[in-house]
Amino acid sequence: MLQIIDIQQQLIKERNKKHQSFNVIQWVHQVFDDIDTQEKSVLERLVQSPINKTTNTFNIDRVDANAIFHITEIKKICIDFRLRFLDTRYFKADYPQEVISKINALEKKHHTTLDGFKIIAPSKLFELNEADDPLLFAPMGNGYYYLIHKWGKDLHPLRKVKYWAIKNVENLLWAVLFTSIFCTFLTKNLFYGNMNNFGHIAILFLFFVKGIIGMFFFYGVASGKNFSAYCWTSKYNKIS
Repeated sequence: MLQIIDIQQQLIKERNKKHQSFNVIQWVHQVFDDIDTQEKSVLERLVQSPINKTTNTFNIDRVDANAIFHITEIKKICIDFRLRFLDTRYFKADYPQEVISKINALEKKHHTTLDGFKIIAPSKLFELNEADDPLLFAPMGNGYYYLIHKWGKDLHPLRKVKYWAIKNVENLLWAVLFTSIFCTFLTKNLFYGNMNNFGHIAILFLFFVKGIIGMFFFYGVASGKNFSAYCWTSKYNKIS
């Protein structure tokens, strides 16, 4: 009578054929030691990246086209949402297990050792142990980067609006102009009652312009902050 085949037992038999005088416990320890060594190697490269190279070679037939991005696209997103794009050596948060697994899988798939890792994240993640939508990249050369993994929470939908005014100098000037106009028409009757005229409104408008600009520069200089267009690749917390 035919017996039911136990696939697990068949696998064990096949494994034992390759390992005579097989010590299962020793083999299990060796497997976990190999895994730990592999994971430590990846983590060391992430913590110290770049170590030996700043570009990587990928198998063109095995790349995911949706994971390839040019530096100009990365720059625009970083400036719009006030994010940083820096070497992983500056990243202070923890890496989830999925990151290690994806790097190992990618290296096996492309027969390479990745280095020169870059990461997109809010500036606070390069200082504090928090998680807000980091994206890990490996450089491909010629300004192109390969997206390895994204984790953490998604960004708030209003983040782009929140940092619009400090995206660059031009946006700041527009923000000051519109805010001053709004404040002027909101308070003109409070200051002048029904006696206000164009001259009064112009003086009040200039008062708000100077006041808002003064407050911005006081805050900006005191906190060392810079415009998003100038700090998206800066490794410094203060103006650079």
